[in-house]
Amino acid sequence: MRKSNAARSGLLAAAIAAAFPALAAADAETSRLIQRLMGRVEKLEQRNAELEKALQPRGTGASRQVDERLKALEERNTRLDSALSTEEVSEKEPELASRLKAVEYQALDIQKQAKVIDSIEGFSAGANFTTVAQRASGIDNSGAQLNYRADITVTTPTIKTGDIESKVLGHFRVGQGKGLSDKFISFVGPNATSFQLGSVVEPESSAMMLAQAWYQADIPLPYGGFKPHSRETLTVNFGKMDPFAFFDQNAAANDETRQFLASMFVHNALLDNPLAANIGADGFGFSPGMRFSYFNWGAKPETYRLSLGVFGAGRSANFSDSFKSPFVILQAETSQRFFAGLQGNYRVYFWRNGQAPTFVKDETASHGGIGFNFDQRLGDGVTLFGRLGTGSGERLPFDLTASFGAEFNGSYWNRGADAIGLAIGGNRASKDFRAQSATLDADGDGIPDYGFAATGWEQVMEAYYRFRVHERFELTPDFQYIRNPAGNPDARPVMILGVRANLAF
Repeated sequence: MRKSNAARSGLLAAAIAAAFPALAAADAETSRLIQRLMGRVEKLEQRNAELEKALQPRGTGASRQVDERLKALEERNTRLDSALSTEEVSEKEPELASRLKAVEYQALDIQKQAKVIDSIEGFSAGANFTTVAQRASGIDNSGAQLNYRADITVTTPTIKTGDIESKVLGHFRVGQGKGLSDKFISFVGPNATSFQLGSVVEPESSAMMLAQAWYQADIPLPYGGFKPHSRETLTVNFGKMDPFAFFDQNAAANDETRQFLASMFVHNALLDNPLAANIGADGFGFSPGMRFSYFNWGAKPETYRLSLGVFGAGRSANFSDSFKSPFVILQAETSQRFFAGLQGNYRVYFWRNGQAPTFVKDETASHGGIGFNFDQRLGDGVTLFGRLGTGSGERLPFDLTASFGAEFNGSYWNRGADAIGLAIGGNRASKDFRAQSATLDADGDGIPDYGFAATGWEQVMEAYYRFRVHERFELTPDFQYIRNPAGNPDARPVMILGVRANLAF
């Protein structure tokens, strides 16, 4: 039998005492410490024996349990591999496989969305909805009218070919309501927002048309030079377009959805009027054509631009034979800093239309004219504008037009997004119209088309207040006064009250 550690320590102490009596007497304390140490070593050996016993296998039962667990784990892995090898999701497959597939499908959807976003990146779009209600007094028939118009524009990303940048614009329009132009005879259209495809579909129906589709290329000059040093650009446009988008622009009197409603305060009245518009566009204001523009900003902020436009002409311009005698316009414009450095834009243009409509039904003639247009800021919140135009040719309704006005920013009364617009203007009846308006019977029905002897000037005034409801929505009460409409001295003055609602995105 093995001796205990205590016994061994006692024998060791006795041997030391017998061999070295003097040392034993002197180191009794050391002997006691050695005995205590040997006792702790014995306890440690006992604890190690217990641990070794606990770690011994518990027979075949424990081994069988481990084997079964390993087998179950292998079978589960096999089912998981089988489920992940197919794209279908089954209720019988492991839950982990279903979750992994769900994550994978979600990742694929995100990738598809990212590809769609990449494919449309660079496209820009805008939408504008305008509705106008007007009521006229001073005319014989009903003078109430309501209309709406919606415009959607889409512009493609800019494509660079060397230093040349190009893009395409598409413009869609839909609307109903012809406005008050059919209610009385005037050189002025009281509602420039009116639009309806009445000649294509029934008036109670609403259809969308492709109003504009044109291409634009911007070419830095000199061609082949170093673009960052270029201060000149040649711009080329062609397709179906609104000529007024490039000619006769004006900062204060150009947008009928936000500024003045009367047509003569939106464009040169000789080019755009209800009786015989000379712009060379179709019945909706659009025309096939092309435009070339040279822009120089080498002395910026003073800039200069020279533009030439050639558009289809006729009573309704189209892509067939309307270029036999096209509408041609040449415009020179400059941006200057007058009145303590405030910006002003000044334009002069010459136009000719070889197939311009006249005040005689279905007749065309050669017309030409000159126009002048300016807008000039005065102070922080006032913009003055003016237009002058003269025309010549057979059976023009009027041959001279003038309009002046201003827009006042609402910052003066702590409504910075609001504005007040005031404008006056006049159109002088032409010699031919004064001579023929009383007796002209163009359709041969025995009834004069106009039935009055025109004289002098038609006089027009308009005032509006544009109220910003929120960032996207504006309400604009509007008042118009037309004296001697179409130069008829016997006609009562026409007063038009209206309100316009405009929603833009």
